[in-house]
Parts: sequence; C-alpha cells; structure tokens
Amino acid sequence: MRVAERLISSIDRLDRSIGEIVKWLVVAMVLVEFANVVLRYVFAIGILAAQQSVVYMHALVFMLAAGYALMADAHVRIDILYREAPPRRRALVDLAGALLLLLPFCAAVFWLALPYVGHAWAALEGSTETGGLPFVYLLKSVILLFAILLALQGLALALRAGLALGTGAGRYDAAARG
Repeated sequence: MRVAERLISSIDRLDRSIGEIVKWLVVAMVLVEFANVVLRYVFAIGILAAQQSVVYMHALVFMLAAGYALMADAHVRIDILYREAPPRRRALVDLAGALLLLLPFCAAVFWLALPYVGHAWAALEGSTETGGLPFVYLLKSVILLFAILLALQGLALALRAGLALGTGAGRYDAAARG
C-alpha cells in the first residue's frame, strides 16, 4: 500500500508542476494573440510565425494540462449520478472508468500517434507556409506526451480508487486536492 501511495503522490506532484508551468503558457498565449491583433488591425502587419505560435501554445495547453485537469477533478464528467453516489460507488466508477476506458484510450492514442510522430521526426517536419514555424515535429511529439501524462494520472486515479475500496474508507475523493 505504501508503494501505491508514493506512486500516486509522485504522479500528482508531476502533474501539479506541469499545471503550474502551463498556466503561464496561457498568459503568454493571450499576450502574443493580443500583439497579433494589434499588429494586424492597427499596423496592417501579419507575422505568420507569431500567429502559428498561438496555435502551438493552445495545443500545448490542452495536451499538457489534461492530466492536471483529471487530477484536479476538473475534467468533463456526467455528474448526474456520480455526484450524489456514496463514496464506494464513486470509487468503483472511477476504477472501472480508468481501467476500461481511460487507460485503453491513452494506449490507443499513443500507439496510433507513434508512426505519425515518427514520420514527422524523420522529415523534421515544419510549417508548410513560408515564414511559419519549423517545429511541427516537436508539436506532434506532444501527442505522445499527452497520452503518457494522462495515462499516468489515470493510473493514479485507479490506484486511489482501489485503495479506497480496499480499505473501505468512508470518504473517497477522486481529486488530489491541496
């Protein structure tokens, strides 16, 4: 049980750290987009690389923060039955959801993205637009990172639910608060 608790804590710490970094990326994204709008509509200047950087940052925010959102219980869930369910049933739903849906989804995303990312790296794929960012292969690599980080947090969720079911704890909180 101690090993599982340490693993949960390590995964939560990793996702919390990534969440802290990503929140600053959101600020950068807003500032760059503001600059793009001012340049375009006030000065009639368009900088393709700056415009593409907003798309890159947007993708990074969503893909890197997915595990953090799951950890903080900020993900989308149909809460009609879950919210009022007793702790044991919530733990069962989380355990089944993680093992039967989330982890297979992450494995499929990783497996299907692997050749896609491999081809991008083989060609050192860049923007198809002149003046665009040359780092498409790095952006595509984040898909693999997304699958790994989300799977790790799914594992933490499953372990947390399993521990709650195993100990018969009266209180179950899927989110790693604090």
